[in-house]
Amino acid sequence: MSKLQKFFLIFACVFFIATIYSLFFLKPVFIIIFFTLHSLCLFSFCYVCYSDQMDKVISFKAYHQEVGMEMAEKDKEISDISGRLKKRESLIDQIRSQMDSFRSQNESSKKEISTLHSRIRELEEKLKREQEIIREKEQEKEQRSRDVGALLPPLTPGKEERETVNIIEIANQAKDSLQSDAKKSNLHVTISSATDTLLVSADPGRLMTLFRNIIDNSIKYMNRPGALVITISTIGDDIFIVLKDTGEGLPNEETKYIFELNYQGSNRISGNGLGLAQARAIVEYYGGTIYAKSTVGNGMGIYIQIPAGGRI
Repeated sequence: MSKLQKFFLIFACVFFIATIYSLFFLKPVFIIIFFTLHSLCLFSFCYVCYSDQMDKVISFKAYHQEVGMEMAEKDKEISDISGRLKKRESLIDQIRSQMDSFRSQNESSKKEISTLHSRIRELEEKLKREQEIIREKEQEKEQRSRDVGALLPPLTPGKEERETVNIIEIANQAKDSLQSDAKKSNLHVTISSATDTLLVSADPGRLMTLFRNIIDNSIKYMNRPGALVITISTIGDDIFIVLKDTGEGLPNEETKYIFELNYQGSNRISGNGLGLAQARAIVEYYGGTIYAKSTVGNGMGIYIQIPAGGRI
């Protein structure tokens, strides 16, 4: 809850108490004044809550659009290079055909043939460089796919790769399994959702690992008593999860690396850096996106979007 929300909620309570008190001890005009102030504070509290929710929705949509544009640009770049490769291959074939024709002519063609040889070598060099670029990009995609597969936890015994499960229930189970560790670290974990049931197609064990890894990360790195609020909501066909703690946080330049395998920031402690890397692998396997925002002193926020239908 933001400071502004707390402000309006506290004053709404104060004016409500004042209204009750004035019913018995003050004139009617005070009843009207206090009740009006109570109503204005309550309306302002609702408006601020609505504005905060809309800001989160806009942030998710903007990030999702940015990721989609980035992937489209990469595909277009590969398509453009492939098109240039085909044109150069066609041009090389034409030049070779011309060379065969020149060879059947007299010695005066030698100069032209030499020029054509040089042109072929130049084109072949460019062709080789661009083929190497395509191979590197394809290798990057393959490596990313292998990394995700290597980090995925095994399927829950007796379960299908994708089952319709209640993600709210799984989040609560993950919270309960780490409750004792959270208490030792003076971390209060809260799960907030407008409904008790949000269905998603995924393996329940992998979703449990996703929540446990992120909760465990907050327990380890909070470094002070505080809270972790897990908000789960749905927009259209997507599930949105926001995990926000009140810990020390990290500098912006470190936050973008926290999902890398074996990475530990300036607040590092013992551990192998596997937890958040595995969380990203699970989210991406099911067709979702995950990113983090943090500033020193203002805690860590992790934002997740997963299609309700599972992997796409």
